[in-house]
Amino acid sequence: MAPRILYVVTEDWYFLSHRLPMARAAQAAGYEVHVAARLKDGRAGIEKEGFTPHALHWSRGSLSVRDGLSAINELRRLFRRLKPDIVHNVAIKPVVLGSAASLGLGPAVVNSLTGVGSLFIGEAKGGGFTRRAVRFALARLLRRNKTWTVVQNPDDRDFVLELGVAPEHVVLIRGSGVDTERLTPLPEPAPPVTAAYVGRMLADKGVPTLIEAFKLLTDRGVSMRLLLAGDCDKENPGSLAPEQLREFASAFGIQWLGHVTDIHDVWRQANFAVLASRREGLPKSLLEAAACGRAMVATDAPGCREIAIDGETALTVPVDDVEALANALARMVEDEAMREKFGKAARQLVETEFSADAIGRQSLALYDRLIGR
Repeated sequence: MAPRILYVVTEDWYFLSHRLPMARAAQAAGYEVHVAARLKDGRAGIEKEGFTPHALHWSRGSLSVRDGLSAINELRRLFRRLKPDIVHNVAIKPVVLGSAASLGLGPAVVNSLTGVGSLFIGEAKGGGFTRRAVRFALARLLRRNKTWTVVQNPDDRDFVLELGVAPEHVVLIRGSGVDTERLTPLPEPAPPVTAAYVGRMLADKGVPTLIEAFKLLTDRGVSMRLLLAGDCDKENPGSLAPEQLREFASAFGIQWLGHVTDIHDVWRQANFAVLASRREGLPKSLLEAAACGRAMVATDAPGCREIAIDGETALTVPVDDVEALANALARMVEDEAMREKFGKAARQLVETEFSADAIGRQSLALYDRLIGR
């Protein structure tokens, strides 16, 4: 029988956006792939890949004990029925609940921490108590036998090691992979020079800081266009409200595109990427920008600095520093040669270290090792 792997993620769209390279690699190697998530518009996409979807009835934003226990029971029933050889939990909520649900059932467990998230860096519901409780749970669950933790950057590896996880059970796989065949270098658009942010409209992603920096540049007379591409996230306590964004867009001349289906549409319009995040796992938005040959302005924050290398692929600035961000944006606007140099280096870096093929091979090697193939 084919070995069976079950991915546990919060949302179907997140699986399709961030887990396809490893799932495709597993399927090509003979694994039977299943996906457990809250299913909405992504069910058809999962089935089209030849994977089997399983609906979970949980809320990504809920932190209640009752909802957590309900989710654990639902997952436990699924694990008993499917009997997967490997359960791969992705992001903090599935890691905690999926690991708890697997207790005593025997599968090898892979826990992917895709950054420590707003729970540890932003305006988390429940505050310090919730953070301490989750940290306590992670410390116990990640140290179990037959459990391996995948991190995307060295800072998150240090976080996991501080929880007491054995180094041989921590695996660094840098990102979720980017399709370098579909995303290829694009020529820069005509003036005005345009910066683009791609991602959810969250405070922890630095969207308010970016808007303030853009306003500062406008007041200084710097001619620059700013695009924001992505949705608000009502289940995240740090999300901007749609009416806030519309007000900012109207007052400051910012173009908010909302959700964009084809990322090419953004990078055809933009000369460079910007991300003012407080912390990342490894930002796919910057990987995609780099694949399209775009230079970057980003914060010198965990995750960001893996792809946004100061003076090589990007200009980097301190977190939450409006003045520094405005100055870096202005430099990027004014220096076309620097944008070209950084964009070429970013593309080369993505090809050699962050391609979907490379990430898929690394993930498959881990799966095979866990089941002795």
